[in-house]
Amino acid sequence: MRSVQTETDVVKPLADQIADAADRPGPELAAPAFLVARIEYPRLDPGPYLDRLDLMGDAAFHFVAKDPGQDAPLAARIDAVNRYLFGELGFAGNREHFDDPRNSCLNEVMDRKKGIPITMALIYIEVARRAGIRSEGVNCPGHFLVRCMHDPHTDDPPEGLIVDPFHGGAILNETEVRQLLEPHVSEAAFEPSLLARATRRQILVRMLLNLKKLYVKMHSFPQARATTDALLALQPSSLADLRDRGLLAYHMNDFSHALRDLEAYLKVARLSEQDEDQKKETEQVSPPRRTTELGFPQ
Repeated sequence: MRSVQTETDVVKPLADQIADAADRPGPELAAPAFLVARIEYPRLDPGPYLDRLDLMGDAAFHFVAKDPGQDAPLAARIDAVNRYLFGELGFAGNREHFDDPRNSCLNEVMDRKKGIPITMALIYIEVARRAGIRSEGVNCPGHFLVRCMHDPHTDDPPEGLIVDPFHGGAILNETEVRQLLEPHVSEAAFEPSLLARATRRQILVRMLLNLKKLYVKMHSFPQARATTDALLALQPSSLADLRDRGLLAYHMNDFSHALRDLEAYLKVARLSEQDEDQKKETEQVSPPRRTTELGFPQ
């Protein structure tokens, strides 16, 4: 069983561990994602889950090798991975309980075989990579997707194929992608850049934003604050996260840290340099109100 934690990692705050993981070389996405899951499960040991991913990848590799073969067209190899992951193992998008925070924790997704688009995509990318299919995340608004890369020695489309792991690994053409994104992006606003590769840092930020929204909705303020700490470690210039961390500290009666963050926010976000929407947000910060809702902007 592999070990993924060093002595230095044990000493470092979780937010710093997540930020460090964002910049590590290599293609692995699962290990950083398990760090995010430690916000909900502080004692989580990712080693057994990473070992399980290796076993799943080996099994998917044999599915591909047996039928249709490693030299088969990309679509046929994707179909073999789909048969293993969604047919044999029974993974599926969690449509019934989409807002369950466990959907954002990779350990729970592997145990329950249910997740949201981004965590289903992470499982898919890791298994497909081990099965010999290069793939990457696609950071589409509202619905995370996967691009499986073409093999230059085959007749595969040079741009690769877009796969939707949340919907059973369906291969989507451009029209279907547009339809999927229609609730989030108008037809006129759709452009190829929306299908750009998602970096590891972007993936971690998106996972954390999902969790932060859910924790705030559930009034799980300690977890929301830990999530915001990680977001600020990944994107230190985020004024919204700085403000939100101050508000969370206030709601947890940690007034000294609330004052520190909110004063820093107000210092940078000067009213004279903001548009009307930002002014309204800033006016809500000073003074904060003690209510049952944080009042974060949607």
